[in-house]
Amino acid sequence: MKRVGLRIDVDTWRGTRVGMPRLLETLEQHGIQASVFFSVGPDNMGRHLWRLAKPAFLRKMLRSKAASLYGWDILLAGTAWPGRLIGRGNADVMRQTARTHEVGLHAWDHFAWQTWAGIWNPAQLHHHIALGKTALEDLLGQAVTCSAVAGWRADQRVIEAKQCFGFRYNSDCRGSTPFRPRLADGTLGTVQIPVSLPTWDEVIGSTVQPQQFNRYLLNAMHSARGTPVYTVHAEVEGIAFQREFSALLAMAHLEGLQFCPLGALLPESEADLPVGHVVRHSIDGREGWLGCQQWLNNQQYQVGQP
Repeated sequence: MKRVGLRIDVDTWRGTRVGMPRLLETLEQHGIQASVFFSVGPDNMGRHLWRLAKPAFLRKMLRSKAASLYGWDILLAGTAWPGRLIGRGNADVMRQTARTHEVGLHAWDHFAWQTWAGIWNPAQLHHHIALGKTALEDLLGQAVTCSAVAGWRADQRVIEAKQCFGFRYNSDCRGSTPFRPRLADGTLGTVQIPVSLPTWDEVIGSTVQPQQFNRYLLNAMHSARGTPVYTVHAEVEGIAFQREFSALLAMAHLEGLQFCPLGALLPESEADLPVGHVVRHSIDGREGWLGCQQWLNNQQYQVGQP
């Protein structure tokens, strides 16, 4: 069977409290393990509403019907009322998840990282990573050994800032295959496992309609070059589209596709991995820049895109 890395991002209070328990039921039903990345600090996701002034973001919100998809409690979180601390109110869900799945850090404050990581200095980047890692370890009572930054907002500055935390791997960028990023001092950094497949919100309403999405995604998994990695969100596949996600898992099994945690995609020897960098780039369906894999192949750099 062909292996596909399955990553679950949990961005909000509602995604943690409502979406993640439903996803746990779905995954158990299908006998699948995944990598789950939690946001643990204040839920300020509603503050993204200011981005409606940007045409690309407004088009995405309208195309994906965000109000009905996410719910107004998510879209207004941290605006009409102070953002609630996600981890403090949902520690039981996180501990339950960690008993059967690989768990890592997504963010301390998802909104803040996605908005400011591109301009924060190294000390500020380190501070936010440390806040999230410490809080999640306290909640779980165990070490956190992997991470995936919010919104794929990562570049070489972020890669450097993460080195001292001792993660086994990071999933901070989009690309095609696991690799080792080269650091400023010439050494090789922590393995990156890029996401290679498009997410629901990136293609719905533009490339494909909701009822066609599963077939579209499965075709992409079958034809993927490199290592296919797919990201779902607890706020989407765990709530509004739980039934469709369950159907996707069943279809994938029948077609010889086996979902697994990202950590299972690591080779026995990291020496076998290619070397590259994480650079700022853009992809269709997502507003603004995000980190993308740039790798060296036959002396020519290429930007890995989904």
